[in-house]
Amino acid sequence: GIVAETTSLGWGVLAHRPGREIVMGAVTQPWIGDVKFRSIPPLAFPGFTEPDFVKIAWTLEAEPIDDTRTLFRTQTRVQATDRHSRIRFRIYWLFAGFFIVLIRRIGNRKIRREAERRFRDGEAGLIAATGNRGN
Repeated sequence: GIVAETTSLGWGVLAHRPGREIVMGAVTQPWIGDVKFRSIPPLAFPGFTEPDFVKIAWTLEAEPIDDTRTLFRTQTRVQATDRHSRIRFRIYWLFAGFFIVLIRRIGNRKIRREAERRFRDGEAGLIAATGNRGN
């Protein structure tokens, strides 16, 4: 799943409520051609201030509305560690932001289709009962 894939790229789990929410985070320099993500321990993440980096955290959250509907939310936050990295990130986002947003929308559609398929196939109750989310 997405957790295993992003962990293999260097992201770390910052917080996790099984079956409900996961928060992933990393520090990086996305303006560099060969982007590397580096995980930081959850308690050290807020205080990370090494110059010339951005800290990125993103969430996936599922909130049950009733027996047949769930609200899915995702959010991404970026914080630069200094003025120089903030400027570099803004320039990077100016050029890459559109494509990143597009990729997220496509990914969210895939998540929705998979959740709907699991519900139709009767897997939803099994996933909730066992905590197995395929990640």
